[in-house]
Amino acid sequence: MSGIGSRLRRERERLGMSQKVFGEIGGVEANAQGKYESGDRAPKADYLSRVAAQGVDVLYVLTGSRIPVHVGHLSQSEEKVLDSYRALFKEDQDAIRRLTVTLAELSASSVSRRKVGVRET
Repeated sequence: MSGIGSRLRRERERLGMSQKVFGEIGGVEANAQGKYESGDRAPKADYLSRVAAQGVDVLYVLTGSRIPVHVGHLSQSEEKVLDSYRALFKEDQDAIRRLTVTLAELSASSVSRRKVGVRET
């Protein structure tokens, strides 16, 4: 359950919401939201449905795998990034992929360190 809880917390933080606001969207109190994120309780389907309507990737929360984004659902800035990426030479595309993977891993570890109270220097 801790995997689901930590992924739920990451989604809440990605959306820039407090536990209180996020819990209200899901129809639960802030303390219940905290228990979901700590892994002490499992969220129910109706809660997951409500937070999904606000942009939470519920597949990611439950499985750790992101919902594939269809090209028709990209924002303008995402389309621009993708167009620019496609214009690059293969070697440069490989470098961009390595960079984004590294940045995503650093971002995830930063979230984990904040949870346990480790300060970055």
